[in-house]
Amino acid sequence: MKFKIAKLLLGLLLVCFVSAIPKPEDKEKDESHHIPEKDHLNKAHFEGGHDEIHEHHNPQYDHEQFLGEDEAKNFDDLDPEESQRRLGIIADKIDEDKDGFITVSELRAWIQYTQRRYINDDVGRSWRQHNPDNNETIPWEVYRDNVYGFMNDMTEEELNKDENGITYRQMLNRDKRRWQSADQSGDNALNLEEFTAFLHPEDHSTMKDVVLIETIEDIDKDKDGKISIEEYIGDVYKADGDDEEEPEWVQREREVFRDFRDDNKDGFLDQAEMRSWIQPNDFDHAEAEAKHLVFEADENRDEKLTKEEILDKYDLFVGSQATDFGEALARHDEF
Repeated sequence: MKFKIAKLLLGLLLVCFVSAIPKPEDKEKDESHHIPEKDHLNKAHFEGGHDEIHEHHNPQYDHEQFLGEDEAKNFDDLDPEESQRRLGIIADKIDEDKDGFITVSELRAWIQYTQRRYINDDVGRSWRQHNPDNNETIPWEVYRDNVYGFMNDMTEEELNKDENGITYRQMLNRDKRRWQSADQSGDNALNLEEFTAFLHPEDHSTMKDVVLIETIEDIDKDKDGKISIEEYIGDVYKADGDDEEEPEWVQREREVFRDFRDDNKDGFLDQAEMRSWIQPNDFDHAEAEAKHLVFEADENRDEKLTKEEILDKYDLFVGSQATDFGEALARHDEF
C-alpha cells in the first residue's frame, strides 16, 4: 500500500515491495521477502488512493518516505530527546544550500535519496544472500531452491493451504512470473539490475504489467478478473462488526469509486481502469509527498520549512512511540 487498496501513494503512490513469502519458520533466512497480499499497499499514503480528494491519511507512509523504510523500525529504542536531536541533524542535511529553509525541491531530493538507499540496501542484502560468490547472475533454480526448497517435502494439502490469502504454490508461481518479467535477457537468470527489478518492480517500466496483475490479484477476492466496489472498499477497510457504521472517509471512497475510478460506470474496475488508478502518467510520488509534508508543517504558509517547523511537527516526520516508526533516527553512522 501499502501501497489497503492503496498503500499506493504519496498522496498516492504505488510502491510495490512484493515477493513470495517463505515458510513461516524460514522467514528469518530470507529477509528480502514480503507478504504478497499486502505488498501493493505497503506504501499507501492515503488509504483511499492517489488524489488530493482523500483525507483518510496514513501517517506511517510519511514516516517511511521521510526516513526510508529500513530506517523506520527502531524508534522505540530512542528516547524523544535523542530522536528529536537526530531529526534536527536530518533537517540540516536536507537544507542543501544552508539558507535555513527547506524547500519542496530539497525535501523531494531527500525523499528520493532515502528511497534509493532503502532499495540499494535491500537488494544488496538479498543479492549476497542468494549469491554469496557474487556471480554475474542468479539462476532461477538457485533462487527457487533457496526460497521454496521447503516445498519439496510438503504434501499437496500443505502446498494448497491458504496462507494470508495465497497458497505456497501460488506464491511460487507468482514469483516465477515476476522473475520472467524481470529477465530481459531471457536466460532464466537475473543480473543485479534485473534482480533489482524483480524485488522492486515499482521503479521499472518493464515491470508495469506484472505490478498491475499482482495488484488486481490481491484485491480481486472472487477471482473474476475485475474489482467490485466491495472488493475495493474491503481492501482498505474492515468493519469490526456487522453493526459498525462506516466512517465518513469510507463513504467518500465509495463516491470516488463511482465518480472517478469506474469510468464506464459498470460497477467494476477493469484492467484499464485499474492501470489509470495505480499507474497514473507522469506522477512524481516524491514531489507529491514533499508537497504534502510542507503543507502539513508550514505554520507561516511561506511554502518552505524551517528546522523549528519540522521539530514542531515531530510526529509527522518520525512518528511517536505508539507508531513504531522512525528508524532513520537509529542510523548511528549518520549522527
